[in-house]
Amino acid sequence: MKNILIVLILFSSKLFSQQLDVTEKILKNGLKIILVENHTVPNVCLSVGYHVGSRNERFGITGISHLFEHMMFNGSSKYKPTEFDKILESGGGYSNAFTSNDITFYYEEFNSDLLEKVFDLESDRIRSLKLDDANVEQERGIVKEERRLRTDNSPQGKMWEDLYAAAFVGHPYHNPVVGWMKDLDNISLDDCKDYFRIYYAPNNATLTLVGDFKTEKALPLIEKYFADIPPAEKPRNVNDAEPAQEGEKRIELKKTAQLPAVLIGYKAPKVNTEDFYILNLLSSILSRGESSRLYSNLVYEKQIATSVYTDQDDFIDGGLFIIYAQATPGSEISNIENEIHKTIDSIKVNGITSRELQKAKNGMLVSNYNKMKTNNGVAMALGVTDVIYGNYKNIFTAVDKYNSVTEEQIKKVAEKYFLKDKRTVVTLIPLAQ
Repeated sequence: MKNILIVLILFSSKLFSQQLDVTEKILKNGLKIILVENHTVPNVCLSVGYHVGSRNERFGITGISHLFEHMMFNGSSKYKPTEFDKILESGGGYSNAFTSNDITFYYEEFNSDLLEKVFDLESDRIRSLKLDDANVEQERGIVKEERRLRTDNSPQGKMWEDLYAAAFVGHPYHNPVVGWMKDLDNISLDDCKDYFRIYYAPNNATLTLVGDFKTEKALPLIEKYFADIPPAEKPRNVNDAEPAQEGEKRIELKKTAQLPAVLIGYKAPKVNTEDFYILNLLSSILSRGESSRLYSNLVYEKQIATSVYTDQDDFIDGGLFIIYAQATPGSEISNIENEIHKTIDSIKVNGITSRELQKAKNGMLVSNYNKMKTNNGVAMALGVTDVIYGNYKNIFTAVDKYNSVTEEQIKKVAEKYFLKDKRTVVTLIPLAQ
C-alpha cells in the first residue's frame, strides 16, 4: 500500500487525465454531453444529471424533486410503466437514481449492444414523461412511506432534519430533500407539470456516457434521439437569503432510542473554494481511521462513544461541516460534546502534525482514485462534478488542490469556521422504550 500511495502522490492530477480521454459537446438545445471510451469490458454507463434538487423548491411543494426521481420510471409516450427497467434487466443491466439538495441524478448500466435502445428510452422520458394523477398518487404514497421510515421513525434521520431546519432560516437548505409531510400531501399534478417543464429540459442537464462504445458512432445517435427535444426558459436563480448566524443554536430531540447522540453543524463554505478542500482534509484528520483525532480520543482512549463521524457538505451555496457521535451505555452526552470541542480547540491552538496531514492527503487521493475504477464511478464522478461544481474538469484539478494544502492552512480554517456562535447542535435524548 505504501508504494501505491507514493505513486499516487507523484502523479498528482495526471493520474486522472492520463486515464480519461474526454470528449465534450453541447447540443443546440443546450444539452451538455461528456463521453469517455473504455473498452475493458463490454459495458456502458449512461447518466443524466439535472440542475435541480431541494434547493430549487419553494414552500408548499418541498419534496417534489425527490418525487420526480420516482415518477421518471413510470412510463412515457413510447414505453409503458415498468418497461424501462424490464428492457434494461433483460439485457443484463439496471437503472437507479438519487436526489440531493443540488442535483437529481439518473443512471443506467447495461451491455454495449443496448446503447441505441437506452438512448431511445432516456430521451423519450425527457420528451414525454407520463404525468397523470395515477402516477403522482402512486409515487406520493411511496415517498411518504420513505419519509416515515427514514425520518419520522428514525432518531438519526430526525436529528439531521432538525439540524438543517435550525441551521438554515433563509435558504432552501432549510428543507429536507424528502420534503415536509404536509407539502407531500399538497403537491398537485399541475405543480408536477410546471416543475417538469422548467427543470427537466436539455439545457438544464448533463449527459455522461462512459464505457465500451465508439465516440464517432455514439455522437450521431445522441443527436438523433436528443437534439430535437426543445429547451426551456432558464430556471430562476436561487436567492441565497441566509442571514449571518449570530449565536449558537441548540435543539433537544426526545425520541425512542437506545443511546444518546449529538450532531453538530458548523456553517461551511461553497464547493470548489480553497477552504472547502482544506476542510475536507481536516474532516479526515478528525475522524478517518482509528488513529484520527476524534476516534482515538472518544472511542479508543476514553471509550465514551460507540462511533464518531465527520463530513463536509458539498453544496453549491455552502452547507455544514458535520460532527456526529453516539454515546456508549452510561456515558454523558455532554461529556462527549465537551471532548469534541476540546479536540477542535487543540487544533486551533496547536495545529496538526505533518504526518496527520500526509495521511489525510493519501486517503483523499486513494478515495478519488477508487471512484474512477468503474464505468459507473467515472460517469457519476464526471456528471455530478459538472452539475454541482460547475464543470467536470474540476475533478482533474482536485488532487493538486489537496496536495497544496499546508499545516498552517488547516489551523487557520479551524480557527475561521469552528466558532461557537456559528454552530448548531442537536442532542438526542432517548425516551424509555
